[in-house]
Amino acid sequence: MTTIPEQLGGMTLFDAARAAGLSFSNDVTPEDRYVTAGGMRFHYLDWGNPDKPKMLLLHGGAQSAHSWDFFALTMRDHYHVIAPDQRGHGDSDWSEAGDYATSFHVGDMHSLTDAIGFDQFTLVGLSMGGRNSYGLAAAHPEKVRAMIIVDVGPETQEAGRKRISEFLEDSYEFDSFDWLVARVQQYNPWREEKQIRGSLINNLKRLPDGRWTWKHDRRRGVRRDRGAEFTDNAWEDIAKLRCVTLLVRGAQSDIFSVETAKKMLEIIPDGRLVEVPDAGHLVQGDNPVEFERVAREFLSAKDPAWVG
Repeated sequence: MTTIPEQLGGMTLFDAARAAGLSFSNDVTPEDRYVTAGGMRFHYLDWGNPDKPKMLLLHGGAQSAHSWDFFALTMRDHYHVIAPDQRGHGDSDWSEAGDYATSFHVGDMHSLTDAIGFDQFTLVGLSMGGRNSYGLAAAHPEKVRAMIIVDVGPETQEAGRKRISEFLEDSYEFDSFDWLVARVQQYNPWREEKQIRGSLINNLKRLPDGRWTWKHDRRRGVRRDRGAEFTDNAWEDIAKLRCVTLLVRGAQSDIFSVETAKKMLEIIPDGRLVEVPDAGHLVQGDNPVEFERVAREFLSAKDPAWVG
């Protein structure tokens, strides 16, 4: 049977992962699950192996749980991997009040992990998900064994924030899937067209009139121009971290500066920084092989839950 990504000229997950150069033991798709936590209904992907140590993956803003599919494929032999759609994203509830500050996301993930029995886990987050990750680790240190923060810090660069904001605003609703593919290629030169086509579909939905739009609440970006999404109480949270932490920066990132990363390392008791070449802000998608390598190297040396 032809899948939707193939119908739109894309690749299946497994073909795309292998084409990118990733190795994984089994062609496994995650199970779609739902849980009500803190009064909201959340969708999450469960990659199986519940007998393994736990890993929680938090996506970036305007993305979904599927942004971690490549990484989850490579990690599931070592961990029970869970990737939720955070509030206002994917197939999880939107906030009726438009509450998308970090504190709400942290409360969500605390409630969600309680609800599904994730008592201690390795935590990985990109961008908004990275900010929510170190917020969660600061508020509930007993839950987080080790953490990987991907391309975000308490200070973010204006040029990168502006570029993301303009991309999302210019493409919020559109007539043609092909038009968006071309737009993404301009925005992100590190992705091949077939990979873009295969991954985009998880972040989009068709409108009743046949047009397309993103599967995220547009209101969550209203403060993005000031960077408040990442900066509220952020340095205070960094000062509270006690778990071993890897900072990952895309070498071509216009969001996360080396200077901010170094300031973070002066505060985090057990932290290190790695730059991933040929990658911008969306590191794990831009260079999935190198991201997986540096994550695996860190986890095998630093994460007490690592088995392998």
